[in-house]
Amino acid sequence: MKNILLLMALFFATGVAAKSQKQSLEIKNTLPVMRKDAPVNVSLTHIPFTVRKAVVTIGGKEIPSQLDDLTGDGTPDALCFLVDIDKQQTLKADITYSDQGKQADYPARVYVDMMLTNKKIKEENKQDLYIDQLKVKRGVNPYWMLHHHGAAFESELAAYRIYFDHRQTVDIYGKYSKQLELKQTQFYPDNAQKAAGFGDDVLWVGNTLGVGALRGFDGEKPVMLEDLDHRGQRIVSEGPLRTIVEVLDDNWIPAPGQKAVTMRTYYTLYAGHRDCEISCVFSKQNDNKYCTGIINVKNSTEYSDHKGLRGCWGTDWPVSAKDSVGHKRETVGLGICIPRKNIIKELPADKDNYSFCVKPTQRSLNYYIVFGSDNESFGYHSAEQWFAYLQEWKKDIDNPLEVKVASTGAKKKK
Repeated sequence: MKNILLLMALFFATGVAAKSQKQSLEIKNTLPVMRKDAPVNVSLTHIPFTVRKAVVTIGGKEIPSQLDDLTGDGTPDALCFLVDIDKQQTLKADITYSDQGKQADYPARVYVDMMLTNKKIKEENKQDLYIDQLKVKRGVNPYWMLHHHGAAFESELAAYRIYFDHRQTVDIYGKYSKQLELKQTQFYPDNAQKAAGFGDDVLWVGNTLGVGALRGFDGEKPVMLEDLDHRGQRIVSEGPLRTIVEVLDDNWIPAPGQKAVTMRTYYTLYAGHRDCEISCVFSKQNDNKYCTGIINVKNSTEYSDHKGLRGCWGTDWPVSAKDSVGHKRETVGLGICIPRKNIIKELPADKDNYSFCVKPTQRSLNYYIVFGSDNESFGYHSAEQWFAYLQEWKKDIDNPLEVKVASTGAKKKK
């Protein structure tokens, strides 16, 4: 018996070897400007084991990194980290992957939440029914059951929320200082928090496109996301370097006479960024036409390069007229950047929107949205400043970091 127990102990001690693999990446900034918090994303499909821990070093110094399970199957399939990189500089990043341990607890630079409204709690910034996802059937509208009406997420610079209803509008929350604050204010700061310099909702969106909502298009106007079997929202990633929120539109008919398609939309916000990346993935290739854009803020000035970049700068109440007590008019800059290959046409401005008619390519449609608030101590304070920023922003989007594998190696250790 002792011999059997000894053999079993030896088996469990030596039969399961820890696995690790190293990889080196060359990261190049082709632009003649320094870039801060530039994202680097690495697929883990090439790793022959389940990665539980990754360590990234640059110049021998460890930097924060993040493992993400994008598919929701319980296995990390992507690695993300951010770099500060000088103009036309090339950096080398060394990565060690392991199937043992867990990812280090790096400081959180982003935040995301979803929650149900707890009717027993009257304060709008003390709700406590947190959830990770919600999916509802046709005809069910949980908009008023969800606190701040859907998922909300932020970086130090900006915060967004996505309405969980037929509008699927992206709304915004502007800040005075660079800090995370949604956990405290829950999108609805009280008077004490406002006095302390916390931000607030800075845009009234109504039935407009808000900031970059994607809707159907009937040839003349946007069509709400109503004709579908299910809609859902899911928090894919909580940080510490980026948040990702997935929005599901299941078996959706974008406009009368068009074909049904299932669309999953991913909203990604990185630490140190005010812009949000939107990636729409369709279940099949389709010839449907879609519409997106930004709200025509009242009395706003418009900018367009007529090549996919469009923005505005204007001032309006951030809430409806009946809710305006306790609020002030807010001045904001908005922007959207869409690849030219996805644009069918830029539509004329109307009283609600500055919009585009767009189409997917290869079952996907990727574009970016951004905003700034005149309240910011760190941002932009005129239409001229904002439009100059938008032009530089587009250069950044059009010229992502060049990343290539420098070397890789694998080993087992007992």
